[in-house]
Amino acid sequence: MKRRTFLTTAAAVGASPAIVRAQAGSGPVIDQIKQRGVLRAGLSTFVPWAMRDKQGGLIGFELDVGSRLAQDLGVKYEPTPTAWDGIIPALLAGRFDFIIGGMSITEARSQQVDFSEPYSTSGLLIAANIKLAPNHTKVSDFDRPDYTLTCRRGSTVPGTLSRLTPKATVRQFDDDAQAQQEVINGRAHGVVTSVPKPNFAVIENPTVLYLPVKEVFEPQREGIAMRKNDPTTLAAVSDWVKARHADGFLKARRAYWFESRDWANLVAQS
Repeated sequence: MKRRTFLTTAAAVGASPAIVRAQAGSGPVIDQIKQRGVLRAGLSTFVPWAMRDKQGGLIGFELDVGSRLAQDLGVKYEPTPTAWDGIIPALLAGRFDFIIGGMSITEARSQQVDFSEPYSTSGLLIAANIKLAPNHTKVSDFDRPDYTLTCRRGSTVPGTLSRLTPKATVRQFDDDAQAQQEVINGRAHGVVTSVPKPNFAVIENPTVLYLPVKEVFEPQREGIAMRKNDPTTLAAVSDWVKARHADGFLKARRAYWFESRDWANLVAQS
């Protein structure tokens, strides 16, 4: 039964029959990774989770998490940049082993993939245009039919905004940089995304943007996503997350990437 369920799911997202058969009968993914000697993880560039440095390499919180997991497994780490709105189908089709990319744990996503224990927490904030949307102090201030809010396509934000600001127009973009630029250019009233991106946007554009709401209004938990029906891998990765919480690794790396800007001069300009 498990085999048939997996075949149906993977085939639906375009995996070839040969790949699907191999995945369905090749044992726990954690064992495949060790046998292969490489951990492959999908991610999407998203400050400060994963970014391009000035040499074109990838840096960020997720790169530290994935690299440490690979190190502890005794294998190499192979990050695979993928468009966010197609990252779950790519996982199900076998392009990589896990998604280690700031993916929030939601009920809808949990119907498609399994999540490890949360390795990080975040939440949503708005960076608003000072001139277009002045003096706002709560999310409901943006619930107006003459307002436009922007966000990243494939994220949890559109669903949240449809619930909290149903009167506003929501425009979606391939990445947060584009969504943010629309607000900076005065073509939208606010951009909604996960912390600390709105905070950094205001720091970088203090005469154009401000934070109308200082505390996150939609708390989120991020987990490592993997294909379903693999309890051995799920348990192993969750145990690893618990251990990295216990030894302070996750707390220290999150503090570096989320609470400081020491890394800012390493990042390529968008």
